[in-house]
Amino acid sequence: MSESFPRLSARTRRFTLGVPRSFTISPDGGRVIFLRTKSGTDPVTCLWELDTETHVERLVVDPRALSADEEDLPPEERARRERSREAAGGVVAYATDSSMTRACFALSGGLHVVDLPSGQTQRLDTPGAVIDPRISPDGRHVAYVTGGALRVHDLVTGQDRALAVPESETVTYGLAEFIAAEEMDRMRGHWWAPSSDALLVERADEAPVRTWHIADPANPDRPATAQRYPAAGTPNAVTELYVLGLDGSRVAVPYDEEYLTTAAWDSHALSIVTLTRDQKTMRLSTVDPATGASTLVREDTDPAWVDIVTGVPAHLDDGSLVWVANSDGGHRLFVGDRAVTPPTLQVRAVLDVDHDSVLFSASGDPTEVHLWTWDGHSLLPVSTRSGVFSGRMSGGVGVLTEQSLDAEGVSTTVVRRDGMAVPIPSFAERPGLDLRVSLGRSGRRELATAVVLPSWHEQGSGRLPVLMDPYGGPHAQRVLNRRGAFLESQWFAEQGFAVIVADGRGTPGRGVDFERAVLNDLASPALEDQIDALQGVAEQYPDDLDLTRVAIRGWSFGGFLAALAVLRRPDVFHAAVAGAPVTDWRLYDTCYTERYLGHPDEQPDVYENSSLFADAAKLERPLLLIHGLADDNVVAAHTLRLSSALLAAGRQHSVLPLSGVTHMTPQEVVAENLLLLQVDFLKRSLGVQRVEQP
Repeated sequence: MSESFPRLSARTRRFTLGVPRSFTISPDGGRVIFLRTKSGTDPVTCLWELDTETHVERLVVDPRALSADEEDLPPEERARRERSREAAGGVVAYATDSSMTRACFALSGGLHVVDLPSGQTQRLDTPGAVIDPRISPDGRHVAYVTGGALRVHDLVTGQDRALAVPESETVTYGLAEFIAAEEMDRMRGHWWAPSSDALLVERADEAPVRTWHIADPANPDRPATAQRYPAAGTPNAVTELYVLGLDGSRVAVPYDEEYLTTAAWDSHALSIVTLTRDQKTMRLSTVDPATGASTLVREDTDPAWVDIVTGVPAHLDDGSLVWVANSDGGHRLFVGDRAVTPPTLQVRAVLDVDHDSVLFSASGDPTEVHLWTWDGHSLLPVSTRSGVFSGRMSGGVGVLTEQSLDAEGVSTTVVRRDGMAVPIPSFAERPGLDLRVSLGRSGRRELATAVVLPSWHEQGSGRLPVLMDPYGGPHAQRVLNRRGAFLESQWFAEQGFAVIVADGRGTPGRGVDFERAVLNDLASPALEDQIDALQGVAEQYPDDLDLTRVAIRGWSFGGFLAALAVLRRPDVFHAAVAGAPVTDWRLYDTCYTERYLGHPDEQPDVYENSSLFADAAKLERPLLLIHGLADDNVVAAHTLRLSSALLAAGRQHSVLPLSGVTHMTPQEVVAENLLLLQVDFLKRSLGVQRVEQP
């Protein structure tokens, strides 16, 4: 008997194992190194190399050959992986020198350096477990963090010394603080100078941040884990920057803003990007590394918030600044002071700058993400088929990844300078589902919507119970032209549901005004748009949807939206599964929450309207709350406090606590049974007796 979809999905980490990722192209375009597990069920990630001339692929680092397939990770590395949503093990991150001759990586807390041409790997002695090692551009030194100290290992002499040591237990050097990693997509806290003789280093002090305690009630003999969590309206970590020279020099780089969003150090400039606490002003400055003095290059402001875009700042060979900013209602690519993309093309990220060319991703249709280049004169499309694309570019060679509804999995291709395409195979497992997904627009706002029907359902043959399956929150999407986005939705459909996935206001890809419609209200627009999409789809499928049996499920913001739906609109929604829901936005972090709702002391009514406790007495529909008790992102207090409010109001509900489980639910048995339990709950709640499958 073949393995069930829930078990296979759990074992394959939602079919991500075996997929090539994290590409680096050598400056001459002759080699590509990347990460991939050996199979679609193998969780141990290896480092590989492809010769673009011979098309020969080579295994460079196998953690099992280094006797490190069973990992013993330091707490800081576990936290970093949770922030980056890393589900695999092994070599999950690496860094190379500028010539791509050497690479360094952390493995089971140890520091390793590999000579890429020979594949010879060496483990270096360190005084403690290693976090985020990065090799210098000249390949001679490796900087890394251990015990909160930033250290440098000289690969020629073998000398290992500290450049900065924490002054207290709340201080770290060289690591991104919680907010940067969780909400700004900045996973690093130190940057090498191009000359390899100094580093820009973040010092973070969490002393002002309030301490929360994450307990494990299933194991009362274990002490609770203390965690510094910057909840909305409370102090953040204090961050500072220093230029630390290998000669022992230390130069402060002062800035006044609350957040350091990113930094970059190339041959043209040492640049830092900072953001005010209210996130309405972003400043890009260049820094003199000798004095620490900053010069303002540009200042972007917005009455709502300024978006953080990955990949910038960057520079062309002539020093022209590459930047992304809002202009005329769109997210636009700027080269120098000139916008080079139209406002109708929503730029999502800058992926690479190769001499005078910029590779970036952008959307015209929000369900598609395409690759484009700016070559100094004109915009050129790189991807031409429908789908979701990403890529890298260096030395005139490109790496393209492609996903679509027409093909399973992720397709990866290296495009050489002569135009020849060289595939990098994926070892991912096949889900074994017959997808029946229709993308379109629905409702008064023409929301991007996917309708997922059972593969066995004959349209017009009967009305199916409906399952809304959104995320629904800002800066994230569910409705994209790729099969991987709908695997779980299709599986739910096979159980006898018509599944609807809709992206409402706040989601990206449709322009600035659409995204900013959630300012000061994370509840009303999100809920209204799910109802709008439901009604729109019902008009398109009048004989296939049973609107007397409508359920909704979601995780994180989607969990908040699911609970919100049955509390505020029981006339529309008849059951809900709310996984790891944010129930009170005062309990969520500063950067995300204040971006949309402002400061809770200044706008308490806004927080009340977007939270769930005041609605507890309204519950009249079945509600299943699920939460990992080890979740350090959306802490379990969200679910427990809502449950207490529901109990106080005498409202029946169910709570499924997950002992030892974080926000990611990576455990195989947990991930599998969560799907099965949700289906069982939804069927019972909606009175679905059996799958109406022939």
